[in-house]
Amino acid sequence: MRASVLLFAVGLCVFNAASSLKICAFNVQSFGESKANNKKVMGILLKILSRCDVCLIQEVRDSKGAAIQALLKDLNGRLDKSNSYSYVESERLGRKSYKEQYVYIYRSNVLTVKEHYQYSKPEGEGTNDTDVFSREPFVVRFHSPTTLVKDFVLIGHHACPRNAMKEINELYTVFKSIYNKWKIDNVVILGDLNAGCSYVTIKGWRAVRLRSDPKFRWLIGDEQDTTVREKTHCAYDRIIVHGREVISSVVPGSAQPFNFKKHFHLTEEEALEVSDHFPVEVDLKPNHRQTAVPSDMETKNVNMAENSEEDDVGGAVVVG
Repeated sequence: MRASVLLFAVGLCVFNAASSLKICAFNVQSFGESKANNKKVMGILLKILSRCDVCLIQEVRDSKGAAIQALLKDLNGRLDKSNSYSYVESERLGRKSYKEQYVYIYRSNVLTVKEHYQYSKPEGEGTNDTDVFSREPFVVRFHSPTTLVKDFVLIGHHACPRNAMKEINELYTVFKSIYNKWKIDNVVILGDLNAGCSYVTIKGWRAVRLRSDPKFRWLIGDEQDTTVREKTHCAYDRIIVHGREVISSVVPGSAQPFNFKKHFHLTEEEALEVSDHFPVEVDLKPNHRQTAVPSDMETKNVNMAENSEEDDVGGAVVVG
């Protein structure tokens, strides 16, 4: 009797885990036509991206847009037809001739884009204190009907290594700007912030408002490694959350780098063909009402367990 009840509880846990919303950020390192034409690399990218409900891709370098189109075509051409993918992209960003784009790829059957906003560069092309970002953050507001938090904002950013701490600090200003614009404080800041190793200092961290303000939770810790190379151990890529609803929606233990090298049994050389970064990810809890409907037999087993005062699964049904 107890075994059947526990199996039912485990089944609900698996269902709820599968129904959580996975948010990812991945610096794909110069993603363009060359990688899009590499079948092996694209195959690995598809496996990585298909794990995510929304993924911020950074370092998109293809001015023609063909690489992202190929990626979307392959994602939508997978055998699993229950999901459809769309994307929203930023302007081409960067000083002088070097340009990148941010691209959010998301499951359009799961999420809806409500608004998006390219954080604006100050007037002119100067490099003074008013022009902090090498690539201005790209901001998207999503609606998610199946999660505890229904509306949230993703602020995607790829910081310049030599200016990382200054750019991370300025993301606080971006957050304030978005709050004033949309009146929403459930925010996820994510991307390759170059927030580790030689690009940051203990003294410098003290001046970073995102670190000193306790309302911001850093989900990827300083001790994590988001780099592919064995010789490095740096927490460059981060996920930072703000807002009561989104913080309470985070599935405990779900925020981590995804080591695709280990997961897909790749050599370091093979993994580096994809990127020199691991993606970072976090899961948001599903709406508790979005639960599986038990069969008659499962319901009967649970009721019998309750009657015999052996119900040990009350806390196991809800994940997180």
